[in-house]
Amino acid sequence: MGNRLTKIYTRTGDDGTTGLADGSRVNKSDLIFVVMGDVDELNAHIGMILAQIEGLTAEKLEAFSTISISLSTVQHLLFNVGGELAMPEYIGISEAHISWLESEIDAFNEELPALKDFILPAGSTLVSQIHIARTVCRRAERQAVNLQLNNKEAISANVLKLLNRLSDWLFVLSRYCAKVEGSKEVLWDKTILTRFD
Repeated sequence: MGNRLTKIYTRTGDDGTTGLADGSRVNKSDLIFVVMGDVDELNAHIGMILAQIEGLTAEKLEAFSTISISLSTVQHLLFNVGGELAMPEYIGISEAHISWLESEIDAFNEELPALKDFILPAGSTLVSQIHIARTVCRRAERQAVNLQLNNKEAISANVLKLLNRLSDWLFVLSRYCAKVEGSKEVLWDKTILTRFD
């Protein structure tokens, strides 16, 4: 991963293929690039969450400081996932990273009331953005499983675990951020649809 990009366009992908780190050319619609694309999209959504936090008032920003560090860590982990997909010999995700996510989930959960109802993917702009990231993460995980079914060597077990745990982390983060910013969680209410009965 030491190559420096000096030229952004190369024209080599004009035929619908792109290069892997080993020099091979693969069709851009290949499952490996579907997963890379979903992971890249997820990383961009995490960046948007960070941008929204950084746009908060100084008073609120302090309450989110540890969350910002965690989000930045997640962005780096997702970049490592891309590295693993592009370079099969590269190991960027370890059990330690998965354990870290689990400890974060547990720490957030300790601060939250027990979940008694389903939560809608709504609320404040920040909470809604976290839910968008969560749904993209689930899609990335589904595509990663599909890739593994088609090519076991293309993706590591730890990447699959990370994506699975990350969607849980994002769900708990949405609840935790709602609490920190003082916004309400939007709960599913079965009585809303009774007007159609």
